[in-house]
Amino acid sequence: METPTSVFFLLGASHHTAPLSVREKIALDDARSAALAARLQQTPGLREFTLINTCNRVELYGVAADQSALGRLRAAVGEITGCDTQEVDQVFSLRHNHEAITHLFSVASGLDSQIVGETEILGQVKAAYDTALARKWTGPVLNRVFQKTFQAAKHIRTHTAIGEGQISIATVAVDLAGRIFGGDLAPVKILVVGAGDIGLKTVIAFQGRGAKSITVASRTLSKAEEAAAQSGGWPATMAELPEIIADADIVASSTSAPGAVITHDMVVAAMKRRRSRPLFLIDLALPRDIEPTTAKISDVYLYNLDDLAKIAEGNLARRRAELTKCRTILSERTTALWPQVQHSLNSHNGT
Repeated sequence: METPTSVFFLLGASHHTAPLSVREKIALDDARSAALAARLQQTPGLREFTLINTCNRVELYGVAADQSALGRLRAAVGEITGCDTQEVDQVFSLRHNHEAITHLFSVASGLDSQIVGETEILGQVKAAYDTALARKWTGPVLNRVFQKTFQAAKHIRTHTAIGEGQISIATVAVDLAGRIFGGDLAPVKILVVGAGDIGLKTVIAFQGRGAKSITVASRTLSKAEEAAAQSGGWPATMAELPEIIADADIVASSTSAPGAVITHDMVVAAMKRRRSRPLFLIDLALPRDIEPTTAKISDVYLYNLDDLAKIAEGNLARRRAELTKCRTILSERTTALWPQVQHSLNSHNGT
């Protein structure tokens, strides 16, 4: 079959291509996501698209009329993220056709995640597709590819043990806390900042590991109360952070704030009241919630997403055989799907 002019593509950046500081720069809040979507809708030659935007990846999947359209897409991404042409070329990788499908399958199955095997990404991919479908950004190619993607991810979850143990950024953070305190979290005072999805999962994970003293802080007191109720803990507002940080042994923060909510000065003030007791800070957010300079404060130990990924990598070593099995399954499914996608791409060309 003759290769169609239309191209199924992925243009994306993730923890594989960009360090934490760059991922903060390209992270899309709601306003920038909307701006990029609006810009894409006006881009000549872009026939279908879906935007996946998570804490560790910004990925654009779609159908382009030809290669020249992909150049215009790079310009659009650079315009919205503030990256110049060189930065876009360095950070955003471009994959085509069969390779792009394989990558999407891997992403949805948790194989490409910073915490390999985590389950949150599938829900995030589904939400991104649902948004694109509702706004009529998708068409026959993406609709087929994403439906097959969800089937592949479900098969991986059902027929392999890659996600065994309910792996997530929250459980890795709690595992780290357990290591620090010798496995006994009952006497440890824990502060979870942020009552969103990750914050709630972190609270539940701490409770599951035997933590008895958990405080949850949120911008909205009612959300803090709801999350704290999961563990019999105490709710607090963000205004109380300077006071309650001084009393905590571990602070795990996962808000969606555009900047730091736990500052260097805030931690310095807290440490003056702690009489050399160590404070462990775990930053689960992107953009980061905790100013990186807090790591330079005496008796303060700061961990970020990349640090947690290194810890998870050690756990992954025990599941290498499962990872190989998963990649074989996804390769077979990609090979089966690709002729159907080729047919749809040819239909885009009117052939």
